[in-house]
Amino acid sequence: MTVTSTTGRTNTANTGVTGRGGQAKVQKAKILLVDDRPENLLALEAILSALDQTLVRAASGEEALKALLTDDFAVILLDVQMPGMDGFETAAHIKRRERTRDIPIIFLTAINHGPHHTFRGYAAGAVDYISKPFDPWVLRAKVSVFVELYMKNCQLKEQAALLRLQLEAGAPGSAGGNGQGHGPAQGDAAAPAARRGAPAGGLLAELSARLAAVEEQAEALTKQLDESSDPAAAATATHLERKLSGLRRALDALEPGAPTGG
Repeated sequence: MTVTSTTGRTNTANTGVTGRGGQAKVQKAKILLVDDRPENLLALEAILSALDQTLVRAASGEEALKALLTDDFAVILLDVQMPGMDGFETAAHIKRRERTRDIPIIFLTAINHGPHHTFRGYAAGAVDYISKPFDPWVLRAKVSVFVELYMKNCQLKEQAALLRLQLEAGAPGSAGGNGQGHGPAQGDAAAPAARRGAPAGGLLAELSARLAAVEEQAEALTKQLDESSDPAAAATATHLERKLSGLRRALDALEPGAPTGG
C-alpha cells in the first residue's frame, strides 16, 4: 500500500488532529484507489489531485483490505478486472465488515459486458459503476460529493464528542462545591447548572446548524440520485437519510426541555 499526497510524493497520511491553542488543522479525507495497473493508478492520481485529499494506492484486492483494517476512507475507487481477488469479491469483503460496510464504492471497468455486468456491480454494493475511458471531470465531481459528506460527518462526530465531554464534566457530583469548606448554599447549587447550560446551549446550536447544512446537501444529493434511476444509488440515498435522521433525533433529545423518557 502506498500513500501519496496530491503533489505525487510518497508520504505518511495526514492525521488531521486538532492543534494547540484552539487552532484546528484541516483534516484531509483519504481516498482509496485500487487497481493492479500502475499506469491506471497514476491516471487516477492526476485526475483527483485537484481535490487536495490524501490518495492511497492499493495494487490488489488483498492490499485494499489490509489498508481498510487501519484507516478510514471517504470513498473507494475499485477496478473490476484484477487478477486473483477481483473487484466484485473485494467489494463483498468490504461490505461484510462492520467497520467498512458504509464506505461508498465506485467501480471502474475497462470492459462493459452489458446490463447484467453493471447490475452485478450494484448488487455488490457499489454506489456507481463507471466504464473506461471516463470523463475526468465527471469522476472528480462524483468523488468530491462523497468527500464533502465524509468531512461533514467527521465534523459532526467531533462536535458531538466535545458536547458529551462538556456534559460529563458538568454532571452533578463531579465537582465538590466552591471550596469554602461550608455546606452548599443556594447559589452554589445553582452555579454548576448555570455553567453547564451556557456552553452546552451554544454548542448545541452550532451542532444543529452544522447538521442542517449536511441535511441540505444530502437532500440535493438525494434528488440527483433519484434522477439517475439506479436502485443502488437510491438505496445509498435512503441509507444516508436514515443516518441523518438518527443524528437529528439524538441532537433534539439533548435540547433543554426535551422529554427524557423518565
